[in-house]
Amino acid sequence: MKILVANLGSTSFKYRLFDMTDEKLLARGGVERIGSEQSPVKVVVGEQTEETSQPVADHAAALRLSLEQLAKHQCLKDPAELAGIGFKAVHAHGLTGVQRVDDTVLAAMEAYNDVAPAHNPPYVTAMRLLAKELPNLPLVAAFETGFHESIAPAERLYAVPFDWAAQHGVKRWGFHGASHRYIAERAGTLLNNRDARIISCHLGGSSSLCAIQFGKSVATSMGMSPQSGLPHNNRVGDFDPFALPALLRATGKTLEQLLDELANRSGLLALSNGRKDLRDIEAAAQQGDERAELAISVFVASIRHYLGAYLVLLGGADAIVFTGGIGENSATIRAAVCFGLDWFGISLDDVRNKEAKGEAAIHGTNSRVQVWIMPTNEELIVARQTKDHLARPV
Repeated sequence: MKILVANLGSTSFKYRLFDMTDEKLLARGGVERIGSEQSPVKVVVGEQTEETSQPVADHAAALRLSLEQLAKHQCLKDPAELAGIGFKAVHAHGLTGVQRVDDTVLAAMEAYNDVAPAHNPPYVTAMRLLAKELPNLPLVAAFETGFHESIAPAERLYAVPFDWAAQHGVKRWGFHGASHRYIAERAGTLLNNRDARIISCHLGGSSSLCAIQFGKSVATSMGMSPQSGLPHNNRVGDFDPFALPALLRATGKTLEQLLDELANRSGLLALSNGRKDLRDIEAAAQQGDERAELAISVFVASIRHYLGAYLVLLGGADAIVFTGGIGENSATIRAAVCFGLDWFGISLDDVRNKEAKGEAAIHGTNSRVQVWIMPTNEELIVARQTKDHLARPV
């Protein structure tokens, strides 16, 4: 069974092709800057990489081109070989888990376009195009919120009028579900303990923490929308909504304009004075840039805030796992997050932390809590979910 897993942006189409017989990655690639005069196109098969550039009008054209490349490299002779396309979908009104994409699912996603503005609109547009392009190919949406359905009401509900949750879905949905699910499974294997208490720190352009026990989500830092929780590269994170009336009066801007600023021009970008890539922020901080130092301090403080809460909730931890682009690559952030936590049984080995690459343990010999760097594999999780969903009786 071959499954293509698609990761979509407003002008990008990235994919991974799996043979789910043995969960082998056959190829990966994608198209960037869709709709521009020249779109970079890439396909990687084993050790071979091919990069070209050509006009690609829309996501349907990007899919056609990607399938042609896969046929050229003998990974996929015909689209009929695909069992389906799986999508790492984000949010939908009244829906979660794994869903076959149809008009009802697309309408539910569109209903939350303003809740997940960076994700839902491009996904809905692309899904419609792909469904029209290949009407006989099953499209499956694996929603990031699904992993967090196990969270108890005490950790899920806001203190708002009770019917808001039941009637309008206003509660902590949580996101990065595929990543946290992978970490739960992989860390449980490495620790040889499926019941392990794990705190998964997915840190990247978008960031969240998740408390995990018995392989299930117990709490997570993101709430109703992906704009919440930790500061993100350009999204606000936790924010008091009662600041909005004051801003409306003071700036003369509309609510839509302010929400756009919170969703697209806040987070690390705003704090660091125009930088949203942590690598650039760290480099500036090393040169004494005070705004860059401030951005790092706020980011780390927010991570530690949730880390402390989850240590209390779980009654300690068996492992803390860093994943995502920042979690895997920034020794500075990892060290700052774990600084001074020896009393909690958390101690890093400075050398291992600085030198570690890929999947690696970085805790000190006296640390009661294991600390790991662990590359996530969201696409494999989505491929598994797609396979299982397609195997269900119709």
